[in-house]
Amino acid sequence: MTAAALALALTASGCVTVHGELELLPPASREEAARALAEFTAAYNRADKKHDPALAAGRVTGPFGAINQAGLRARAVTAPTGNPNHLPLELTDARFALPRKAGWPRWFLADADSNRDVDEGAADNRWLLTFVRNGPDQPWEVAHLVILGTATVPEFAEEEGYAVPVGGGEGALAVAPKDLGARYVAFLKDGEQGPLAAGPHTTRWRADRLKAAERPGLATQYLDQVADQGDFAPLGLRTKDGGALVFFATRYFERQTAAQGYRPKVAPEVKALMTGEVTRTVTKEWVSDQAALVEPAGTDRDGVVVLGRLQGVVAAEGS
Repeated sequence: MTAAALALALTASGCVTVHGELELLPPASREEAARALAEFTAAYNRADKKHDPALAAGRVTGPFGAINQAGLRARAVTAPTGNPNHLPLELTDARFALPRKAGWPRWFLADADSNRDVDEGAADNRWLLTFVRNGPDQPWEVAHLVILGTATVPEFAEEEGYAVPVGGGEGALAVAPKDLGARYVAFLKDGEQGPLAAGPHTTRWRADRLKAAERPGLATQYLDQVADQGDFAPLGLRTKDGGALVFFATRYFERQTAAQGYRPKVAPEVKALMTGEVTRTVTKEWVSDQAALVEPAGTDRDGVVVLGRLQGVVAAEGS
């Protein structure tokens, strides 16, 4: 996994009906949310220590699950005896945003401090994790994870003590959450920024791609796709300024073709996920998880600021 870098309500089913109406219910109590965070952390640590994806499989899903499970599968090949440098993850000072909704699935946001930025001079970061539960008998699973600087995490709006989710077609935002993935993919392809603000996860990332495509003896092509089905769906929470913090995922393919007589270099962790044999070409499939601050509708410029991105290779093919 590399960090380069919440809520569209998921489709409701099994709704609770009270007096003929759908009742909006919180996803969990704060105690239940804290327990879900602790159970995730314990599973994450067990899997990281042994490089065994099965030990975390019941606690991760969506884009983060795809990145986590692929990374563990790769490291199980490159270091099959386990992680000699295992440092147990600790998530403390947790704050929970609990949006009410009817029916299933339900979800909430955990915003926690981690022990992964304790080096001298390291920036103080927060881990933002969305927990999704698809039914009363299902476990809480982490679908999205993005790591943000403390000063970057926005303040969330509340109604009656609960966080306020935003719908997929929310018209009060500069870009509806359901359209974020498509706008992002279009920008990466054509360079038309539209509402996207310049920054490390937009203009700079695209510039880095263009530079990589021009390396002598190695051609690199990219194909980006929207990933918004099931537990990959975007999730967003209203912020106090009337905007929203939205998590959304994309998937992209990176194809590298070497000049005649040469082979692209393949890192061991990518080779561990590879099918086929590299002769001149290697194609890597990535999952990318973004958090964006979306301004209220009517914002003329920079209506969408991509604050953070977590991405990882989930498959590879040689040819």
